[in-house]
Amino acid sequence: MEYGGYIELERFEGDILHSDGIALNCGRSCLGYIFEAKEVKKIYLPYFLCETVKHTAEKYNVETDFYHIDRDFKPIIDFEIYDDEFLYLVNYYGQLTEEYLRQSKKKYRNLILDNAQDYFSAPITGVHTIYICRKFFGVADGAFLYTSIHNTNEYERDIVNSRMQFLLGRFEENASKFYEGYKYNDEYLIGRPVRRMSLITENILRALDYEAIKIRRNENWKYVSDRLSKYNGLTPLKSEGPFAYPLLIPDGMKIKKRLSEKFVYLPTLWPNVMEECAEGTVENEYASNILPIPIDQRYSLQNMEMMCEIIENEIC
Repeated sequence: MEYGGYIELERFEGDILHSDGIALNCGRSCLGYIFEAKEVKKIYLPYFLCETVKHTAEKYNVETDFYHIDRDFKPIIDFEIYDDEFLYLVNYYGQLTEEYLRQSKKKYRNLILDNAQDYFSAPITGVHTIYICRKFFGVADGAFLYTSIHNTNEYERDIVNSRMQFLLGRFEENASKFYEGYKYNDEYLIGRPVRRMSLITENILRALDYEAIKIRRNENWKYVSDRLSKYNGLTPLKSEGPFAYPLLIPDGMKIKKRLSEKFVYLPTLWPNVMEECAEGTVENEYASNILPIPIDQRYSLQNMEMMCEIIENEIC
């Protein structure tokens, strides 16, 4: 303990959403926590997925096999899952309802639910569930894992003070100036050992008004849906506090490039899928042509109006 000297970042004491979960530093650590505590022979992954999940399984010598999804983002399961195998289910854009997930729990054994894009949903008892803080809040690390698997390992905390420049920089200046720092932080976590959530992220999470964030996201999603649904090849369901509005249009990659020139930055989820899945598959189409429209708490309805006008000018 130190006394005196200069004052550090203020400490907050609010409640953290998902504080009942195990606080780790990233989704890879959540998987690592499971793999280090339980012998897993194989995990079934969707083709429509970030390649880092596959790499994490390979790191722990867990076999991987893959399945397709349908146009409603639901898995197409035509195989049996054995006791030493897991099914990795992704809740894309929060499109899997609670009822569907409860039925899936009854139908499939050893289910891991990736709720990286559905942070405000409640965990379902008996389903290993992962939430990712970085997808929803301005933090450098952070994830929560709900699991019945008991892991006796003691993990060190992540330390992120040297990896926060991209967050602090964007707070005061334009995102493009600090994009390399964002990429570095993302890549830094690849292949690292399991770590607990950093103290800085835990502290920031205690400062958030989760109800206000959820309300703002709901309002923005509704506005964007009302405005852009007529162009959308999907009919997405609205989850609570949504991640983004998925807009499926032709020539999505070209539209993204043109929008970036007008300072509307839309990620590609996930570029590896376009190489791994053939044209004509749902996965290739969705990776290429879904525009994840930002509707998060940074933006007002006025911001949504201006952004939608830019988007309409490019797609009409």
